[in-house]
Amino acid sequence: MASATTSSFSSLTLSKALLGNLDSLGYKTMTPIQAQSLPPILAGQDVIGQGKTGSGKTAAFGLGSLNKLQVEKNAVQTLVLCPTRELADQVTAELRRLARGLANVRVLPLCGGVPSRIQAASLERGAHVVVGTPGRVEDHLRNKRLDLQNLTTLVLDEADRMLEMGFEPQINAILEYVPSKRQTLLFSATFPTAIQATAKRVMIEPVMIKVDSTHDENTIEQHFYPVASEAERLIAVKLLLLQHQPTTAVVFCNTKKATQQVTGMLLQNRFSAAMLNGDMEQRDRDVTLTRFANGSVCTLVATDVAARGLDIDSLDAVINFDVAHDAEIHTHRVGRTGRAGGSGMAYTLYSQHEEYKISEISSSALERSEALPDKSVLAEKPPEPNMVTLEINSGKKQKIRPGDILGALTGQNGIPGDAVGKIQITPIRSYVAVKNTVASTASGILNDGKLKGRTCRARIVRG
Repeated sequence: MASATTSSFSSLTLSKALLGNLDSLGYKTMTPIQAQSLPPILAGQDVIGQGKTGSGKTAAFGLGSLNKLQVEKNAVQTLVLCPTRELADQVTAELRRLARGLANVRVLPLCGGVPSRIQAASLERGAHVVVGTPGRVEDHLRNKRLDLQNLTTLVLDEADRMLEMGFEPQINAILEYVPSKRQTLLFSATFPTAIQATAKRVMIEPVMIKVDSTHDENTIEQHFYPVASEAERLIAVKLLLLQHQPTTAVVFCNTKKATQQVTGMLLQNRFSAAMLNGDMEQRDRDVTLTRFANGSVCTLVATDVAARGLDIDSLDAVINFDVAHDAEIHTHRVGRTGRAGGSGMAYTLYSQHEEYKISEISSSALERSEALPDKSVLAEKPPEPNMVTLEINSGKKQKIRPGDILGALTGQNGIPGDAVGKIQITPIRSYVAVKNTVASTASGILNDGKLKGRTCRARIVRG
């Protein structure tokens, strides 16, 4: 880890514009992965970075690529590949924040869920940085809508998940369009054999950076519970949620079928819950993530791949309904709680057949396994969300901005400003979280009033 004297961003050879913007954002001290990876990245070397979620890897590859951009050249110079649209959207937002001090830098997302023709029109206007999913990027390249001949930096973000999701053919196809003389940066939470083989094939003498991904027991408390049957496993989820009453929790499952079973059981028992898996339509996935992120849903039941890209800073608890396939995936799951210096809880359920997996996760876990909470907690009320999500049938295409929605809701005879939560604007819809005590009033204000001089329709989004 960098010493105290070298952990400041000001110790790096970054441009004055980037350093000034970092200062305005309050970014003073580098995280371990930034302190170790940024010097070789800025020196032009290929880098492999391994670290848990929330380690600060986006700023590491973002600052490195932005620092060498030739803004006057209206051409794609950096390509960031991500496994999911959700993660690509987050990376795009962070890169735009980091680039605020640079004049006229265009960061363009290329993912499914948006018509290719709209993205093609944006590409014609030019972009410096493209962030996309492998399938959509490969489609634009194949149809000659995307030109990478001026590319200087290729980033493979969450590379393990891209291979796990079957994107290797698309990545190989994309590499055919990428200049051989380039810098390649690969970031991954885990480093299985498949990633090692990919790195060897696409990188030149990479510098390996590995940030310790074990969790401080003072920050994340881990508990392990044996279960005798699948029926007891389902009851266990209910008992843990009722005993600990987390405001935000993710229940991790290994299969889509399990997400359906757990979500169905929770909804039947009046829990605030939503499901996230790969079989869902993109719009449904987006709405689910929006509701969970803005506090309208307490519990998200998800597979590992579907939850990649989930960006919640204050996740109270993680429940492993199934034991993860390997110890590194378990570490990644657990790392979603206790982020940003906060505390968190992780509860893992395991059967007799899964004891060997538990031993791989922690040598002492079996010895310190616990009994589940007493069934008397079933008399408790499930935790309830404080917020409700309203969906508005207007978005970026109608030039709607967050301030327009906030103004409409809090104007004369409106609701208090502190009753309005997160606002998200998409191309054709907008979502706003409001306290559940004023949800009907807020919906009525939007339906009876106007946004940007136009009438709109708003509805409360239910599970």
